[in-house]
Amino acid sequence: MAARNTRLMRCTPDDLFAVLSDGWLYPVWVVGAARMRDVDPEWPQEGARIHHSLGIWPVMVHDTTEMVEWDPPRCVRLRPKAGPLGRGIIRFDVRAHGDGIAVTIVEEPVTGLPAALPGILWRPVLTLRNHECLNRLAFLAEGRREERERGELEARPETPDPAEGAPSPQAESDARESDI
Repeated sequence: MAARNTRLMRCTPDDLFAVLSDGWLYPVWVVGAARMRDVDPEWPQEGARIHHSLGIWPVMVHDTTEMVEWDPPRCVRLRPKAGPLGRGIIRFDVRAHGDGIAVTIVEEPVTGLPAALPGILWRPVLTLRNHECLNRLAFLAEGRREERERGELEARPETPDPAEGAPSPQAESDARESDI
């Protein structure tokens, strides 16, 4: 029932996870995220949050995205909140493919108006949005690979391995409800 997209990227899983681990990059690759307001110092530890704004000025919604699962080099699961639009679950699955990786994003709304509507109405919108999200994410991860290969990598030289954390009970419940 969830929206699903896959994209091949010419980089390593570490390149991708280094980008995902930088919460300040969120509005660069997430379509609809307008700006970052704060990133918990523990990010990407499970249970940590990034604080973002969605929309276009002057209509902005301030909310958060919580890390539900951080499992490099295989999987990331996030729980975004978008004010009156509700909450969702997003999962990235990463696997080797040729000399790069295949990245699949799966997203499903769990509360709010989209969750109340039939999938035939929200799934095409999320599929289009996530297609562009993966394009932007590939641009960042592949750019990181190029910097690394030239010996010019300065930001996030390694994927963080944060201390043990735990998602909030509400995030765990949303993840179970979405089944993704």
